[in-house]
Amino acid sequence: MAERILSSSCALGVALLLTVPVAAQTQSAATAAASGPRTAWGAPDLNGVWDFRTLTPFERPSELADQEFFTDEEAAAFEAERLAEFAVRDDREPADIVGNYNQFWFDPGNKVSETNQTSLVVDPPDGRVPPLTPAAEAKRAALRQTREGVNRHSPTYGGFVDDLGPGMFAVRCILGFNSGPPMTPAGYNQNVHLVQTPDYIVLLNEMVHSSRVVPLDGRPHLPESMRQWMGDSRGHWEGDTLVVDTTNFLRETSFRGGVTTSDLHLRERFTRVSDGTLMYEVTTEDPNTWNRPWTYRIPMVKSEYPLYEYACHEGNYGLYNILAGAREQEAAAEAAASR
Repeated sequence: MAERILSSSCALGVALLLTVPVAAQTQSAATAAASGPRTAWGAPDLNGVWDFRTLTPFERPSELADQEFFTDEEAAAFEAERLAEFAVRDDREPADIVGNYNQFWFDPGNKVSETNQTSLVVDPPDGRVPPLTPAAEAKRAALRQTREGVNRHSPTYGGFVDDLGPGMFAVRCILGFNSGPPMTPAGYNQNVHLVQTPDYIVLLNEMVHSSRVVPLDGRPHLPESMRQWMGDSRGHWEGDTLVVDTTNFLRETSFRGGVTTSDLHLRERFTRVSDGTLMYEVTTEDPNTWNRPWTYRIPMVKSEYPLYEYACHEGNYGLYNILAGAREQEAAAEAAASR
C-alpha cells in the first residue's frame, strides 16, 4: 500500500507540474529535482534505462483543440479506444512482403503520459507542430513523388547511397526512426540508457544501438565545416536540469519524415522530477523547415529492465542471405552425393 501511495504521489506531482503556467514550470521542476537522487559528485542522478513509450498523441487531435489535459476518465477512455484499435490490427495477417508488420511487432505502451497532456507538443499552445515553410513543403512533395510506388524498405532509383526517402536512415541502419536526435515515441525499441560521469553523459538508444557521447566540460561546438549524422552535442547544467545543445547536422535526419535540413538546432532538457520520472523536453528550430521554434515534452519512465543490443540488418537482406546461403550448401551437398 505504501508503494502505491508513493507512486500515486509521484504521478500527481508530475501532473501538477504540467498544469502550472509555463513560466513557473522551470522553478517547479528545479524544486522537484533538488530533492531527487544525486550522484556521488552532487549532480542529479540521470543514470539508468528510461522508457519513452506513450499513447499520448504527438500533436493534439482536432477534437481536443482547446483541451490541454485529459481528465482521468477521458484518459482511460482514450487508452481503451487506442488499445481496441491495436487489437483489431493484431488480427490482420501481414502481407508476404518485408516491412508489412501486424501489431505483434509494435510496442506503443498501454497508457498516455502520466501528466495526462493531450499532446506531446506543448508549444505552440495549440499542441500542433508549426506549418512548414514553402521550401520544406516543396521538399516533402518531392520526397513523396520520388517514393511513389516504392516499398518503404526499398531504395529508389538513387540506391541506398543517395536515397532521400523517409525510410532510408533506418533501412541502412544509420539512424533509428525514433532515436533521433531528438528522441520521439514511435514503433518499438523506445528506450534510452543514460550513463553519467562528471565530464560526460552517454545516451545509448535501443533503436539501432546508436549512442551520443556528450561532453559537459564547456568545450565549444565543432567547426561549422565538420558535420555528423547525429549532429554535434554539448551539454551543461542549468541548476538541476541537463541541457544538451546540438548543431552541425550533416543533412536531414529521420525526424518528422526527413524534412529537416543541416541547419536543425536542438535544445534538449533532462530533469529528474521524481525517482521514477525523467522529464525530457525538446525545443527544435530549423528556419528552413518551420516558421518558428517549437517544443514537445515527454515524461520518461524509469525501466527496471536492462537494455539489450539491437541488431540492425542493413537493407533487411540479412535473412535472405542466410537462407540463400543455406540453399547453396544444400545444393552443393546434393551434387556431391550424386557423383
